[in-house]
Amino acid sequence: MFDGCVLGVDPGLARTGLAVLEARERRPAIVWTGTVLTAAGLPEAERLAAIGAAIRSAIGEYRPAAVAVERVMFGANKMSALSVARATGVLMLIAAEAGLDVQEYVPAEVKSAVTGTGAADKAQVHTALVRIHRLRDVPSQADAADAVAVALCHLTQARLRRVAARAGLR
Repeated sequence: MFDGCVLGVDPGLARTGLAVLEARERRPAIVWTGTVLTAAGLPEAERLAAIGAAIRSAIGEYRPAAVAVERVMFGANKMSALSVARATGVLMLIAAEAGLDVQEYVPAEVKSAVTGTGAADKAQVHTALVRIHRLRDVPSQADAADAVAVALCHLTQARLRRVAARAGLR
């Protein structure tokens, strides 16, 4: 059902969740997870550089076929959304330099792919990753767990895109 290896990213300036999932015996499996933490007192450029270094390292070590990222949603806090957008830009640049495709997914799309409903909360997403998708070692750290969910969403969506392409649909 699944193929390839994907790097899932839940971007943020203070915390960026990272997760690598791959197919093992036609089922998704967590290969690695991590969270990049940056100190609030550092200049934003230094924080973005730290996030970029971690992403570059993950790509170099795990060699994903694609990168999946949760799309920033502009809510009440526009400054926070701007910082997340900048972190996403760093990710996209590094992925492009590595020749990797980047797909973005809105939070409701990720939640729906994992739980069946776009209104799920973080606890429901975590529970679904463990119980429904039977993933082992789902991290308790929220940003890393969200990155797992983003990567899983990409793997399921990639399969649907392949089936649609074979059927001549776009």
